[in-house]
Amino acid sequence: MLRLEGNAKLTGTERYVDDLPIGDALWGMTVRSPAARGRIRNIRFGNEIDWSEFVIVDHRDVPANQVRLIQLDQPILAADETRHRHEAVVLLAHPDREALRRAVRAVEIEVDELPALLDYRVKPSKAQVQADVGDGPNVLSALRIEKGNVLRALADAAHVIEGEYETGAQEHVYLENQGMIAWLDGDVVCVQGSMQCPYYVSNALTHGLERDAAHVRVIQTPTGGGFGGKEDYPSIIALHAALLSIKAGGRHVRMVYDRGEDMAATTKRHPSLVRHRTGVDADGRLVAQEIEVILDAGAYVTLSPVVLSRGIIHAGGPYHCDNVQINGRAMLSNSVPYGAFRGFGAPQTLFALERHMDVIAAKLGIDPVELRRRNLIRDGHTTSTGQVIDDGVDRVRLLDRAVEQFEFAKRRSAHEAFNAEHPYLRRGVGLASFYHGAGFTGSGEDELKSKLGMLARPDGVIEVLSANTEIGQGTQTVFTKIVADRLGYDPEHVVVAAPDTGRVPNSGPTVASRTTMVVGRLVERAADLLRDELDLPNDAAGSDVRSAVIDWYAAHPGEELRVQSQYERPPGKKWNNETYRGDAYGTFAWANYLADVEVDTRTGHVHVRDFLALQEVGKVLHPTLAAGQIQGGVVQAIGWALYEECHFDEGAMANNQLTNYIIPTSDDVPRIQVVFEENPYPHGAQGAKGIGELPMDGPAPAIANAVASALSDPTGCAVIPLTPERVFEGSAVRGPGI
Repeated sequence: MLRLEGNAKLTGTERYVDDLPIGDALWGMTVRSPAARGRIRNIRFGNEIDWSEFVIVDHRDVPANQVRLIQLDQPILAADETRHRHEAVVLLAHPDREALRRAVRAVEIEVDELPALLDYRVKPSKAQVQADVGDGPNVLSALRIEKGNVLRALADAAHVIEGEYETGAQEHVYLENQGMIAWLDGDVVCVQGSMQCPYYVSNALTHGLERDAAHVRVIQTPTGGGFGGKEDYPSIIALHAALLSIKAGGRHVRMVYDRGEDMAATTKRHPSLVRHRTGVDADGRLVAQEIEVILDAGAYVTLSPVVLSRGIIHAGGPYHCDNVQINGRAMLSNSVPYGAFRGFGAPQTLFALERHMDVIAAKLGIDPVELRRRNLIRDGHTTSTGQVIDDGVDRVRLLDRAVEQFEFAKRRSAHEAFNAEHPYLRRGVGLASFYHGAGFTGSGEDELKSKLGMLARPDGVIEVLSANTEIGQGTQTVFTKIVADRLGYDPEHVVVAAPDTGRVPNSGPTVASRTTMVVGRLVERAADLLRDELDLPNDAAGSDVRSAVIDWYAAHPGEELRVQSQYERPPGKKWNNETYRGDAYGTFAWANYLADVEVDTRTGHVHVRDFLALQEVGKVLHPTLAAGQIQGGVVQAIGWALYEECHFDEGAMANNQLTNYIIPTSDDVPRIQVVFEENPYPHGAQGAKGIGELPMDGPAPAIANAVASALSDPTGCAVIPLTPERVFEGSAVRGPGI
């Protein structure tokens, strides 16, 4: 199948939130705090503006001044104090966008500054403590995984190897900035815009505006990318637009951030510090893993607890170890809040683990491939949470296949010869073995109870009713293909409804690599229910199904042929959220990524020469879309590994322009070989597992391992991004003139 929305995007006819024609709409903008932390003393409106022309909203206009997400700690508009720079304080609306920009600049937020905590890694002073929920000062979330007896195993280990690893923040750089339109339709607050999770936005509106769900409607517009950045933050901009619309008597209000505001004020990937203390036996087999994970959460909780959760669950990696202790903390700081980002904590902890595995290999004098081969989980082994792995995947064979296809040993030998002869270029190869759990963690899918509807129209067209969004990953195409395959239907007679809480059930958010595997399975079940409703056999041809639909309407005038499926937990899966033990995910995807790099020791610049991504993902439903997901994720991870460094000034992004926040260009991207291994998962659509987050996990450690190899610096490259400055500072770079 061709990508259904591809033509509209290719030709520029797709209508995003900033393209929608709206008659007498007002523009909305935000006045933000200038301080990292402080008490609001006064709000001064400049005399040069006629403020009677503007709609003005502050905290007094908010019925319930809390953003509803995991915790109710973040105000919709700051009232008495601010906890980070760029925190929203006042909203303005006006028909003229340029006049509105001038007005925003004419409002001064006067703040008495308080001691701000800008480094999540240091112990706060008494004056910097702003939260204490029982786990320690400024700890917003704390989680722990325990398996076996780590202290005893470390004491008995032949070798104990320690390491400390850091990762930086990352900007989403979605193509389309945050944007939302709000208006009143009678007594219903309507919001339309760029988002991943319509029902998250709906929940935030019902709480913040103190309205029931019947008086709130949320509609997704075509969305130009998300990567997690359109998961949590759209609730805030939706609330802001809605508040302005309500105060403007129900008029349409459109808020669209420019790139600078978007990068400065919205969430980023959590920075991390991960410490490893690993015990191994004389043969290099893991006997103990003691891991500490610390995340910078920023000023408010947002989604940090679930990011921390996935981070610690993945911290032990795809390896068998009988004794594991993982402690995780998400720390409050006075930085702009961090939030959802592709991978959800796993990229941070897997970077640390896979870099540490190479450190272990170097210290023991074991080949890094062989070290992984000896320790990879086999069927019957358990993960750090005690989940028994029995999916039939031969993880050792996957590793060997990847290494052989990339000619890892041959490249390494060739690079050693090259490095000995070349005056300033150094080449190296690196490897990362990893996994990623698909779907919500633990009992999350049970609690969500996702529902999906399917409507058969009188003309025989099948419409999928789902809240899952198309954000560039191919949801519309995949859902259409699943229905067409399941019912033998012509894809032209299948449509996917626009996500609109006024007419689609809550099938859950478009996050966590769950859309194809979990919600696609609901699409299959709904198709089966529709066939049962029509009393047709499983092998009925698509033409027979369509004829039966048309006949049904002839026999049931005035009625509607609609079915609904609901999520069911795979049998035998159990999870204890108190002890963090059990089946963390329904299944895992497994992967081995390999990178070939060249380092210029004159400049410190790292260039990725070649890359291979081999992954077992259940069943590949659409090869082109699947390969695109992998390649796109690898490119995004190359940026995180090498180029994308957020510079902060008082907790706020200082390089918030695409002129000085560096992302990979076509010159920086190597050939990316994508190889799939298929082992169908019985509880995923057509056997599929999730793949969207997987390619974010492996590239950074593979690249860092390759750079360490190139520079003969086995314990270096422990902090990313590996910018030229960091390569010089942290590695033994030598060359002419250096």
